[in-house]
Amino acid sequence: MKLQIEGQHLRVRIDEDELACLLAGEAIHARTRFANAFSVGFELGLVETEAANLTGKAEAWKIALPEAAVREHASRLPTREGLRFSLSGAGVEDVLTLLFDVDVRDSVRRRRSS
Repeated sequence: MKLQIEGQHLRVRIDEDELACLLAGEAIHARTRFANAFSVGFELGLVETEAANLTGKAEAWKIALPEAAVREHASRLPTREGLRFSLSGAGVEDVLTLLFDVDVRDSVRRRRSS
């Protein structure tokens, strides 16, 4: 799982193996350690709601994506189009855009080499 943060945009990118885990009902976990300063843990999972959400605290994020949307997206792979969600904040400037996509480059390479 790769996370990219830029302003009020959070991009979550996973590979096809991680997608298979998600679709099997498993959560994906990652942790980044910023030297000796601190660490941040990330969990990505699916929920049966229509909206994505982000919960947790500064050092432990939980990102939940709508299962139906992710399954529909998976059925269209490979595609350059990802999923986009707007997560409300206290004010207009606090709205977070969550982008989700699946990196299929590794599996394309595997298919070519076999």
